Amino acid sequence: MSETLLSGYDALLSDLDGVVYAGPFAIPGATEALNRAEDSGTPVVFVTNNASRSVDSVAEHLRELGVKTRADRVVSSAQASAALLAQQLPAGANVLVTGTDALANCVREAGLTPVRSQHENPVAVVQGFNPRLIWEDLAEASYTLVDEQVLWVATNTDKTIPKERGQAPGNGTLVAAVATATGRTPQVAGKPEAAIFETAAASVKAQKPVVVGDRLDTDILGANRAGMHGAIVLTGVQTYADVIAAVPDQRPVYILRTLDDFFAPYPNIEVVFEGYETAAYGPRWQANVRGEHIQLTAPEGFSTTAAHKNFAGSDDEAEAWRVACAAWWAAHPDRGGMPEVHGLPNASGSEGAS
Repeated sequence: MSETLLSGYDALLSDLDGVVYAGPFAIPGATEALNRAEDSGTPVVFVTNNASRSVDSVAEHLRELGVKTRADRVVSSAQASAALLAQQLPAGANVLVTGTDALANCVREAGLTPVRSQHENPVAVVQGFNPRLIWEDLAEASYTLVDEQVLWVATNTDKTIPKERGQAPGNGTLVAAVATATGRTPQVAGKPEAAIFETAAASVKAQKPVVVGDRLDTDILGANRAGMHGAIVLTGVQTYADVIAAVPDQRPVYILRTLDDFFAPYPNIEVVFEGYETAAYGPRWQANVRGEHIQLTAPEGFSTTAAHKNFAGSDDEAEAWRVACAAWWAAHPDRGGMPEVHGLPNASGSEGAS
């Protein structure tokens, strides 16, 4: 197969945090890959759960990193939240904004009135990420939501957000604090709900988009809910171990090391059922599942002792995990869970469990 993975799709719907950048800095190679997609005729639309910034400021940040884009190629959970509120509230209704001015502006643009206090009689609360949020903001939301008639919308429920120094608490942790205080559960406007992906695809009239993200529980779950193919990229939150253990509705179609993998053929993997075992065959690697165990068979001549130092990030590692996932998911289509994986080079250079 000579066609690249991306050539089979008419748009790339890309997450931001953990895919394009971590904090203010670009992930190595991401800018070049995204521009290559645009230059090849595949439009890139950025779908973000970060509701703390306007789409204009997001687009400006991307351009500063060297990405060729503009504001109408950014779809945010703040926009999705405002649209969800507008569907359920009368025009001009007061909405308590627990978030940034960018979120408040989206509420205003949707024909509603953003307010900041329970004393202004809001009929809804919208909660989005704000790195400068303080306890009083969460308390105000909690006081307002005591009234069960008050609508509550969360822009997203990402538990963490990748920053340059590591993983930090995301909007989901802040939403959880209000949920604990009130005993209530919000409607969620952004990922993993399908609407935000459908809006992004419609913005470029895409009929067959592919979604790429670094989170199983938002990007991939959302892609699956939208009936789109999802690609997990391992430059952010998730690891190979996370991916193989994924529950069925969070399993991706593709597993990518970096965005560069879009510009190569994706390997064909054949799954067969052989008695008590399920097997998957890639171009070089083979995986056999029996019970809770996966045995990976390396290509002929592959030496784990010689290869272990260069295994991480290699084509061999990627294919080994891809065939392992294919076999494990076929053997266990209805449940997630982490198997015992044998046959990968371990830290000492010998074969063993991962």
